Amino acid sequence: MKKTDILENYPAKMENVLLILHDIQNNNPLNYLSRKDLFLVARHLNTTVGAIYGVASYYTMFSLKPRGKHIIRICHSPVCHLAGVIDVLSELTKILNIDICKTTPDRRFTLETTACLGQCDSAPAMTVDDVLYKNLTAEKIETIIDHYKGTSPVGRRKG
Repeated sequence: MKKTDILENYPAKMENVLLILHDIQNNNPLNYLSRKDLFLVARHLNTTVGAIYGVASYYTMFSLKPRGKHIIRICHSPVCHLAGVIDVLSELTKILNIDICKTTPDRRFTLETTACLGQCDSAPAMTVDDVLYKNLTAEKIETIIDHYKGTSPVGRRKG
């Protein structure tokens, strides 16, 4: 979808800024908001680029730099820490061969942390794109990542 088409879907009201930014980012193959995107949104909403930048940089769901095709967000809340997220994160960085806030060289995966996914009863948890994975262990990670690489016959596992 073209950016101009996205903007036309929303009245020029600041209350639509989050929806607009989400749509623009989700329609970018590199999963981010470019400087040009921020200018387009600011012009559409008749506000400053600084105001749009403030919103985009405040929320962790937005990125101002290119990311991979699949966004992995792993919860680093205290509950997930107690439930073993450090081992899961260690396995993720080993399998993907990247650190947190980095993207694989093939641009397939970006690894991020998030403050909370609201899954404390089934911690540790992570999302890959919009799919939630709960009760994670280091052993489950390889199967999940292999699925997104297309090397696993197993379907998406949500628990």
